[in-house]
Amino acid sequence: MASAGGFPASFYGEPGVLGLLANGISAFLVLLQNFNGARTGIPAYGVENILAGIHLILIGGVCQLLAGLLSFRKYDHLSGTSFIGYAALWGSYGATRIFLGASEPPINNTSGQIVLNLTLGPELALPLISRSAIAGLIPYIGLSFILAFCSATVNYIMPFVFGAITATLIFEAVGLVGGWALVVSGVLELFILLFAIYGSTALLIKGIAQRYVLKGFGSPLFNVLLLGTANANTSQSLGQEKKKNTKYAEPMALGFFCDTISPFIFAFFCFRYLGSFAVGAAWVSIISAAQLLSSYYAYLRHDCYYTTKFGLHSAYWLVKAWEEYVLSFEMNRVLTDGTREAMVGNWFFVAIAIVLCVVSLNMDTLEVVHNIFFFLLTISTISQIPLNGYYIFFGVTCSLFTAISLYGTFARLINTIAEKLLIPVGPQPISTERLQKGLTILKKGKDREQLQSALRDPSAHLPDALFYITNGLAALSAIHRSQTNQFFLHLTVPWVLISGAIMQVYVSRLQVRGGQRFGSVIPSFYAATWATWTWYRFAGHLLGISTTSASGFTAGAIAFLVANAFIILIAAYRNLVLLSLTTMMEVLLVCFLLSTLDRLPYQLEIAILAIFSIICVYGAMASLVNCIFSKHLVPLGPPLLRNTKKKEVAPPPPCLVVDSRLTSGLITIARLLDQGSVCGIPTDTVYALAASCKNPKAIEKIYNIKDRPAEKPICICISNVEQLVAAKPPFSPLLWEFMRDVYPGGISCIVAKGEWLLKLGVGPAYDRVGTKDSIMIRVPDHTVT
Repeated sequence: MASAGGFPASFYGEPGVLGLLANGISAFLVLLQNFNGARTGIPAYGVENILAGIHLILIGGVCQLLAGLLSFRKYDHLSGTSFIGYAALWGSYGATRIFLGASEPPINNTSGQIVLNLTLGPELALPLISRSAIAGLIPYIGLSFILAFCSATVNYIMPFVFGAITATLIFEAVGLVGGWALVVSGVLELFILLFAIYGSTALLIKGIAQRYVLKGFGSPLFNVLLLGTANANTSQSLGQEKKKNTKYAEPMALGFFCDTISPFIFAFFCFRYLGSFAVGAAWVSIISAAQLLSSYYAYLRHDCYYTTKFGLHSAYWLVKAWEEYVLSFEMNRVLTDGTREAMVGNWFFVAIAIVLCVVSLNMDTLEVVHNIFFFLLTISTISQIPLNGYYIFFGVTCSLFTAISLYGTFARLINTIAEKLLIPVGPQPISTERLQKGLTILKKGKDREQLQSALRDPSAHLPDALFYITNGLAALSAIHRSQTNQFFLHLTVPWVLISGAIMQVYVSRLQVRGGQRFGSVIPSFYAATWATWTWYRFAGHLLGISTTSASGFTAGAIAFLVANAFIILIAAYRNLVLLSLTTMMEVLLVCFLLSTLDRLPYQLEIAILAIFSIICVYGAMASLVNCIFSKHLVPLGPPLLRNTKKKEVAPPPPCLVVDSRLTSGLITIARLLDQGSVCGIPTDTVYALAASCKNPKAIEKIYNIKDRPAEKPICICISNVEQLVAAKPPFSPLLWEFMRDVYPGGISCIVAKGEWLLKLGVGPAYDRVGTKDSIMIRVPDHTVT
């Protein structure tokens, strides 16, 4: 049955059918346009391009997005990453078609000549739109090749689909410059359609018949272990598609995937290949939304670090994209002296990037290097850098960040498919113990009540770091002087609106998802506050709002003050950092009220915004560190008010209880087994008692606990068939073929004992497993096991 926490993977259908069909139909739509243009000699234009763009967004974008979300719930790393990544591709390409259709010149019906139409301005001339599309397609070529290569370790249908997409993207990019390539692209798109139809048919029949009828799935083109083992020539399909009972797949590859495309588009823009960032902003916005999904699935996996990291990166790319859009499209790249230099919001990104570098020191080297390059990115976009060097510095760092993200995508995908470190990611720079010791401020044991609360409900505290980040970024970005020019106000709108309102709505959603419905009131209320602040203070001149017509905003500011007073009361029951934050927000709301009355002392507002941002930096660091290590290393301060009602504390369990869905829980179980303990673990059928087959005393404990007759043997469980291959048992070819067909699964094989069991690792417990002459082997179809 489904648990309250969510449905197991087997309760979902096969989303690959929808994902493959969405790719095939989207390719077919582009194919029709390419062949029609080649036949008539007139490329698609106007309404035809707009309708094609809408269809691409709905079919290739929305439908494939749904397939990707379901794939993540089926614990399918590769399909989830591929389908969501291609959903962003088709959605972005559809947006490009809409831009083309809206800006292309119509044909004069009487003379047949083209009439110039510049309704969207020279910034969206056709060559600029095509160049923006090329900037987006090129990184997808490399990523599609990686997806095709990785899928070859799983089956041999998806490599042909993704490989055809890779070749198609090459000729689509060339076709934006020379029309001849679109014919070749059309032929390749036909192959995409045919491969997708066959693959979706195979998966559909498999879902109905519950077995593979058509070839293509269930066995890979090559074994993924070939990438990391020397003796892989005798091993075969470890990479077979498996049903996983774990609820959510790892989203790290998707996060790195998105971090490859956005900086590449910015690099094209910084090196002056793009004259306008209008189309580029659409591409970056769509891919940033996909990166927000990687943050969301990291949250569902109770991974505070990646929830915060990918949420931060998404906010960064969104803010920079719409800042460049405003600068290049709305302002026509016109800057007055001091306009951009007055902005200080990027310094908050620098501070948080440093925090990420520190907390990742106990992870692999790839993660640390990726965070260091993101830190360089934030440094390169500081507004105080002179413009003549700003774009060069930013373009170079974007290029480097693209390269490390591309490698990270490949490494994370292969390693999650193989469930081994086949692609090197580097050692751990600092041990977890040393890092915790360096971060510890409070003595162990203090503020125990707050720590125990965090451990009881870890999901409730996962979004806290993002909550502080979004508020701090909005506050620091809102700092400005009196009587500033309108150009500064134009540039400030995306900084405050995206971070303070849009991203904070996402944080509120996470709070609701974690069961903190009352706690979600704070980010929801602050999202409304920053949105109102933006539209009045920074966009008021565009909306025709002045102090003489701001009576509605005055009444709203008073209402905000009253509501925030109740939020201060809530914060008093949480911790001192949140209480300080809400108190500073009350002072900021007073400043907002004074601004509606034209009585604002700007120096006071600047000081309060700065203090507010500093509190947010500390709150983000403390929340992130405490949540990652599940220890109170950095103090948030005790609650000012405490609930005097005594809660009934449940008696502690008689034995250690850990969550097998968390990495820390799996490490604990493995350590207990090595120490000779007996653990109750989930399998694909029932919960079972497990012990190490190296320890005879541990096996005796199982017999004693279950009161099991001594003559009733117990079986051994292994991870995959390749463990048996390494032990070289004298099995017949027919038995090997049978095992590779049925494992992992609920079938047990009884085989003859031999010296190969010692190579497998049974050790001193040789006589306590199985019978005198035989042993029963299982490969459970369960990720934890």
